[in-house]
Amino acid sequence: MSTIALFGANGTIGSRILHEALRRGHRVTAVVRDPAKITTTHEHLTVTTGDILAPASVAAAAKGQDVLVSAVGGGDGPGHIATIRPAAESLVAGLRTLGDTAPRLLTVGGAGSLRTPDGKQVWDAEGLPEFLLQIMHAHGDALDFYRSVSDVRWTNLSPAATIAPGERTGSYRTATDDLITDAEGRSRISTEDYAVAVLDEIERPRHFGERFTVGY
Repeated sequence: MSTIALFGANGTIGSRILHEALRRGHRVTAVVRDPAKITTTHEHLTVTTGDILAPASVAAAAKGQDVLVSAVGGGDGPGHIATIRPAAESLVAGLRTLGDTAPRLLTVGGAGSLRTPDGKQVWDAEGLPEFLLQIMHAHGDALDFYRSVSDVRWTNLSPAATIAPGERTGSYRTATDDLITDAEGRSRISTEDYAVAVLDEIERPRHFGERFTVGY
C-alpha cells in the first residue's frame, strides 16, 4: 500500500486515478482548490486544499507521501498554456525543498509529441484546430522541462491520441515515445485503463526520468 497525494482528483482523468487507487487499497490525499467538488468518500481518502502553482503548497501536500501525482489540466488551449508548464515547474520546485525525502512524481502528459509511423509527431497532422495544438504544445513544453530535471524522480505518462471515459479492461500496451495504434490504425485508451496504467506504474515502477505512453 502506498500513500499518494493527487492533484486534480476531481477531473476526468484524476477522478479515475482516485477511484483506481482506492480500489487497490492505497491511501490517497486529494489536493484540490475546492474540496466540495470531491463527492467520493472512503476510509482511505483525505481531501485537502492546495495550489499546484505554489511550490510551498506542493511541498506541503507531498511531505510524507510515497508518490505525488498530477492530473491537473487547463480546460481550453489558453488555460493549458497558463497551467501545464507552470505546474511542472512548481511541482519540481516544491519537491526540491524536500530533498531526499521527496516522493516520486508522476504526471499526466499529452499525446502531441509522440512519434507517428511516418516519423513525424502527432501535432504535425494537418487540420488540427488551434485550441488542440495549444493543449498539445503545452504538454510538450512541460515534457521538455521535465527532461531537464535530474534531481527529482519524475515520470510523465502520455495517453493515446484519443482518451475518453469508457470500459476498464485492465489491458493496454506501452511504448516510450512512439504513438500506439491498433490494427485499424486507431490510437485510443479509456480513462479507466489509463488510470490502471498509472497505478501499475506506482506499484511496479519501470519508468524513472522518462515519458512513456499507453494505448490499446
